[in-house]
Amino acid sequence: MARRTLLPAVAILLASTTVAVAQADPGTVVAVPEPTEEAMRYYTSGCVLWWVNTVWGILIPLLFLFTGFSARIRNWARSIGRTWFFVIGVYFVVYALLNFVIDFPLSYYQGFLRQHEYEQSNQVFSKWFGDALKSLLVGLVVGLVVLWVPYLLLRKSPKRWWLYTGMAAVPFMIVMMLAAPLWIDPLFNDFGPMQDKALETKILALAERSGIEGGRVYEVNKSVDTEAVNAYVTGFMGSKRIVLWDTTIAKLQEDELLFVMAHEMGHFVLGHIATGIAFFSIVILVVLYIIHRTAGLVIERFKGRFGFDELSDIASLPLIIGMVNVLSLVITPVVLTYTRHIEHESDRFGLEITHDNNGAARAFVVLQAENLGNPRPGLLYKIWRSSHPTLGDRIDFCNEYRPWETGEPLKYGDLFDQ
Repeated sequence: MARRTLLPAVAILLASTTVAVAQADPGTVVAVPEPTEEAMRYYTSGCVLWWVNTVWGILIPLLFLFTGFSARIRNWARSIGRTWFFVIGVYFVVYALLNFVIDFPLSYYQGFLRQHEYEQSNQVFSKWFGDALKSLLVGLVVGLVVLWVPYLLLRKSPKRWWLYTGMAAVPFMIVMMLAAPLWIDPLFNDFGPMQDKALETKILALAERSGIEGGRVYEVNKSVDTEAVNAYVTGFMGSKRIVLWDTTIAKLQEDELLFVMAHEMGHFVLGHIATGIAFFSIVILVVLYIIHRTAGLVIERFKGRFGFDELSDIASLPLIIGMVNVLSLVITPVVLTYTRHIEHESDRFGLEITHDNNGAARAFVVLQAENLGNPRPGLLYKIWRSSHPTLGDRIDFCNEYRPWETGEPLKYGDLFDQ
């Protein structure tokens, strides 16, 4: 349902809403709840923070560039690293640490203070700060491993570096999808087998109907961090798995949870992991090509201020990051249109395999209540921020999509045992 991550929550109206709907007939239409005042405050403040982060992500790299500070870091890295490879590493470590310090007040507010303000977080400061340091260390390791590749290609093939870097991104994405569930995700939370074995048996039976062999369901201890509910698919080939937050197991009824599982299985069955790699490979190529075509013009215009005259200079890293952040404003609507499509099709798959419209709609009602959701956000929010269909649209679809009742063929009926 959502990347690692990321939906905050509070238990508002859950008891009354869930119990009332749970007693309804399976064919009963589930109404889209009106958002609470607190949910709307959270939505509004989140929109403000999105703009703050967007401007921040462009402003900070510009400051590094136009003050000449990036070039000074490079000069210092040269005095320490001496060889080209180590200069890249020293520069990156210094740049990443400085950004961590600069970003810390904003990160602390939106990741810790704001979550507690809305009673959505269970984290103590030591857990939050420890996770922040772990994220920093993971970023440093990944950056040190891969950053030298595009800069080497910039030196060796200044006209085709964007193409070769984009091609190299494909195996990198595959490796990260293999590695993240095994080594990165467990750094932040405890993953283990499901405690409810009867429920696990039903989930695995559903997976068998879907043709998923060797499917594994993991329960993650997210209640130490949040009251939110979430589930997601992750991994690739041997590391593929479906992950359930323990809060989801506690707060969703069995039929609701089985639909959620069917949705996540849909991502596997419909090949969304492979198509996602292909899609994002194209996106990366487009972004790199635009940078290739435009970065030289920017450098030529401001090389006196920047302190470098070639993109292959490691001091250009803030320029590349800033340009990626600018381009994301243009490309994000395209990316989110794609992700909303695959999420919608996974909803369709979940409905077709379970035939449980009421349970599916109630699952999204719980998601809205627990995660302080706004079921009908504005158009700009949908275009630039919604990776999933809006909760209102998802509930409506669950109420309306019933081809099996009219004898119409199922779109994905040939992909599972009926």
